[in-house]
Amino acid sequence: MRWRAIWQCAIAPSVLRRSLAAAVIVGTVLNLINQGDALFAGKALDWLKVALTYIVPYCVATYGAVAFRLDAMRHDMRALD
Repeated sequence: MRWRAIWQCAIAPSVLRRSLAAAVIVGTVLNLINQGDALFAGKALDWLKVALTYIVPYCVATYGAVAFRLDAMRHDMRALD
């Protein structure tokens, strides 16, 4: 049941939207910081680093949202007891 609840929270439309927005904003800023010199000089980018720079903030934002939702669900269940 716990994995199912985690998955349902992670794929909730509001979580997906917020996590994607965070990934785009934070990932873009981090890519400019980390690879801006290569980007503006026309040099080759490290595409693995580019991908990870977007994936990591997405995962962090999703983790935070899922943890919050699970905690809220536990709190609601205790209130029913």
